[in-house]
Amino acid sequence: MNLLRPLLLASNSPRRKELLTGLGLTFDVHVKEVEEDYPAELKREHVAEFLAAHKAEQYFEDLEDHILLTADTIVCLGDKVLNKPANYQEAYDMLRSLSGTSHEVITGVCILTRDVKDVFYDTTKVYFKDLSHEEIDYYITNYKPYDKAGAYGIQEWIGKIGIERIEGSYFNVVGLPVQKLYKQLVELGFLVVD
Repeated sequence: MNLLRPLLLASNSPRRKELLTGLGLTFDVHVKEVEEDYPAELKREHVAEFLAAHKAEQYFEDLEDHILLTADTIVCLGDKVLNKPANYQEAYDMLRSLSGTSHEVITGVCILTRDVKDVFYDTTKVYFKDLSHEEIDYYITNYKPYDKAGAYGIQEWIGKIGIERIEGSYFNVVGLPVQKLYKQLVELGFLVVD
């Protein structure tokens, strides 16, 4: 597999780094602090796309011959977007609201070069069992999911004991829809399988 230009990942997420490495891609990481606000009237699926594209635009002046990759994952319960919890109580309230129901995880992705901007998203439906107070408390106390949208990581303890099933890509819930990303890189002519 051969990337025809150097790849830059604009994310500190260890999960996204691991997924890209698992695709067999080599890349550098370049991260800037970017505000993650979005217009309130956006539809849910467009929030993740907007945030990924907004992040990418902050790097445009720095791009030379690079392919820049940005992503943003949101958790949606009905029409409500669950962001990263600020504290224990917010994390607890989020997990309590997800308990015994289904929600959607949407990851927006932006591939940006000097002459190409490709933005797309993927959606996965996640079903949680009824979580007890003790299970939620144990998870938050031991795993401190304050850097995770919806207050959980599917690959962590709570995902192992709490998620009954998913519809769609597991990797999308982890933080990057790698199958769609691979397809887009090939279709854009940036990735050649040889």
